Amino acid sequence: MSLPSALARGSSCSFARVLASRASSLGCYRSVSSFFEPGAPASARHSGPESGSDSGGKKEDEEQGKPRRSRFPSKVLRPESPVHWNLSDTMKKSDSIPVFSTVSNPDDASSATTKPLSMWPGMYHSPVTAALWNARSTILERAWLAPSDGPPQTTIMTKTPEESRTSILYALSTDKILREQYRNPWQGVRIGKLLEDLDALAGTIAVKHCADVDHTTRPLLLVTASVDKISLLKPLLLDEDLRIGGAVAWVGRSSMEIRMEVIQPVTEEEATEDDIALIANFTFVARDSVTKKAAQVNRLQPESVAEKKLFQEGEGRDERRKARMKDLSEGMRVGKVPYDAQKMQALLREGRVLIEMPTLADRNSILIRDTRLENAIVCQPQQRNMHGRIFGGFLMRRAYELSYTTCYVFCGTKPVFLEVDHVDFRRPVDVGDLLRFKACVLYTETDQNGDPLIHIEVVAHVIQPEVQSSEVSNTFYFTFTIDREQRKDGAPPILKVVPSAEEEARVVLSRFDADHPAELCEGTVPLQGFDA
Repeated sequence: MSLPSALARGSSCSFARVLASRASSLGCYRSVSSFFEPGAPASARHSGPESGSDSGGKKEDEEQGKPRRSRFPSKVLRPESPVHWNLSDTMKKSDSIPVFSTVSNPDDASSATTKPLSMWPGMYHSPVTAALWNARSTILERAWLAPSDGPPQTTIMTKTPEESRTSILYALSTDKILREQYRNPWQGVRIGKLLEDLDALAGTIAVKHCADVDHTTRPLLLVTASVDKISLLKPLLLDEDLRIGGAVAWVGRSSMEIRMEVIQPVTEEEATEDDIALIANFTFVARDSVTKKAAQVNRLQPESVAEKKLFQEGEGRDERRKARMKDLSEGMRVGKVPYDAQKMQALLREGRVLIEMPTLADRNSILIRDTRLENAIVCQPQQRNMHGRIFGGFLMRRAYELSYTTCYVFCGTKPVFLEVDHVDFRRPVDVGDLLRFKACVLYTETDQNGDPLIHIEVVAHVIQPEVQSSEVSNTFYFTFTIDREQRKDGAPPILKVVPSAEEEARVVLSRFDADHPAELCEGTVPLQGFDA
């Protein structure tokens, strides 16, 4: 008998019995008594004669002079037409299924200190956390042992990239549970979870580089400032081991760039370029944990030829980033952003036709606003990092999943991830914040091989309804394509996407210029109304 029909026929069993029988048949593990009195102690919630049955509880309440109150209507709990309900011997009325945490305490029983709960292995949402804990346990120990009012770090050391190098092995070929946790619906690796792990590991590497030898000083506050590029070079296989690793590649005064790589297959020999499946560049900035001002980080001394090359590349990216910010700030100061007016008008011209004369517009074009998808979440404590803020990798995973969905709906077929073009972390996100993600297709184009490229923007807003406030916390840019085999099977054509407002046109031009440096744009054919 189903739960609704049992209630409709006026079963004499209490609502708790119905739920208990239902839980038993479905294999639920949650305590049935918790549905009734979540805030009461377990002894008060049990319904057996020895722990407070209906009659016993009523008598006890009457003796104390307190009226007994039930959470549900009495006619549901005690129907007038009794019908006997037989429970199996294994599920008695007084039984309560216990629920236990699967997380073990990493602290030594004799230790006088206790690690914060958020730093326990298994408390993060990714199974790689336990391995990350082992990799950084000694270096992070000072993060909770050092006094918060201790002096700031003053000794600036010189370190090599090798001193911060850290890697993690995913034994996907032998660990069935791990393989299942990273499986996507198409028997591939979940890219979103891998992005989450990359950010967590990059944070570990940053901490290792910035740590000093004085345990009396307060540790630096290290935050992800941006992700400059994450490129997938080849498909990742679910049944082969993979390794993620990285090291500090470039250091400025208060910022550093961390080069990350995903290797597959994993062999005992040194990895070659053909083994590199993914490359990522994370930028971290250091702040004083008390004053929140920029803090100087340890210097970097590259040793090998490859390390020196990566250092020069990081320095070049930093210079271009500063020049771009300077141009943007100067444009804002004079009241306009320095973009070509002809390109702007070319972008808006077709959009106006779609708005004003849709029946005469190009059938292969669509407005940016018509490609939008969005979702919203309330940030939970389980998603926080060691500083108590929402973990940047979690935000990146949620943005990736929304961008994938947006591209899927736009293309009409399963997209293939190519790269994260850029991620900006503009402001921290706190536990309890209402976070709203908005995604859209910015523009489309074809590469030199004729493969379509779909560029997606995701903007995250922190919403505060109490004060009617909305602030941008993050911007994410992703690129996808469509598998050639799927296109052969009759996938719909990729549409041109055009802006309908000047602000949209500015964003499109900004991203197109960033994605197509002059030395790299040769051979790329945009589907928009402007020239590369």
